[in-house]
Amino acid sequence: MERTGFKEWAVICAALGAGEQSLILRKGGLAEGREGFSFRHPEFFLFPTYFHEQYELTSWTGERLTEATPDQISIQFFAKVEEATVINSWETVQALAPLHLWQEAVVRERFDYDEAGRLHVALVRVFRVEPTWILPNEKRFGGCRSWVTLPEPSEALRFGPVLSDAEHAERAARFRDLIGTSDSGSRT
Repeated sequence: MERTGFKEWAVICAALGAGEQSLILRKGGLAEGREGFSFRHPEFFLFPTYFHEQYELTSWTGERLTEATPDQISIQFFAKVEEATVINSWETVQALAPLHLWQEAVVRERFDYDEAGRLHVALVRVFRVEPTWILPNEKRFGGCRSWVTLPEPSEALRFGPVLSDAEHAERAARFRDLIGTSDSGSRT
């Protein structure tokens, strides 16, 4: 099993886990290395990060999440990348707005992050992790980077899909229609 964690805002992890969105939009972290960001792992645990401004930067209407304790990380969701692409058209990025919770200004900032004007987008299938996997919050998980190596997960962890197969297939078809692909599972 993968030991990879993908660092994402806690509110986005909650939205993915509630089935409110199935996309991850990424420009990359400051510590991504020479190659920059890519969805190089086909599956990963969602590693929630907390800072209070994230609520104002999304259209989240649910209850505000609070970190159980700063000394612990609660891993509640696992994701499998079904399709990953780089979008170079701002119009295409804008068309994806109904499929995620980020405010347009945040998405635009990510799109304009480098001079190329692009955004990494992944369609993911999300699974609930039971029981919640509690990790100590170690220094090695810090920093502005997307990927972290986690300890070996317990064999007792179980995974259940957040969306039914039909709901996920409908969302995937809508995504592919918006970005102009019909190929399922393509990765870039």
